[in-house]
Amino acid sequence: MEMAYKYLAEAWKKPDASYVEGLMRQRAIEWRKQPAVVKVERPTRIDKARRLGYKAKQGFVIVRVRVRRSGFRKPRPASGRRLKAIGVLKHKLVKSLKWIAEERAARKFSNLEVLNSYPVWEDGRYKWFEVIMVDPHHPVVKSDPDVNWICDPVHKGRVFRGLTSAGKKARGLR
Repeated sequence: MEMAYKYLAEAWKKPDASYVEGLMRQRAIEWRKQPAVVKVERPTRIDKARRLGYKAKQGFVIVRVRVRRSGFRKPRPASGRRLKAIGVLKHKLVKSLKWIAEERAARKFSNLEVLNSYPVWEDGRYKWFEVIMVDPHHPVVKSDPDVNWICDPVHKGRVFRGLTSAGKKARGLR
């Protein structure tokens, strides 16, 4: 089984050289028509999901989130004098798109906690992430020693406090 994950990981490293690009182009056509936050049955990248803590058991949920790509633009002042340095383009977001995707998934599924996330695909306009979410009240999760730490109340709303991997990176803790 581990050999299969190895080959999957190699295929995802170079999607244009493997079967991945053709497959994902077809899927992206369908994904664009779907809502921005969608609960999916199983991970698209099982090797990556397993590495980040996903287990195929009750209490674990995968959510695909679509986030728009590009930089950040501030609205141009509509009236008054023209500012010398108007500052409309080339602003940088403090949060990464990955962190934004995790927060959107957490808002949609407020009873679940975000464990981690990974990128799935991107095109010219959108970027898709799959967010691994855990139900902290599920008995299967509570009895699993690997993930039952998330059941503790101090981990409630961890994505909004920058305690996931993407949040820590954006805060300069790695």
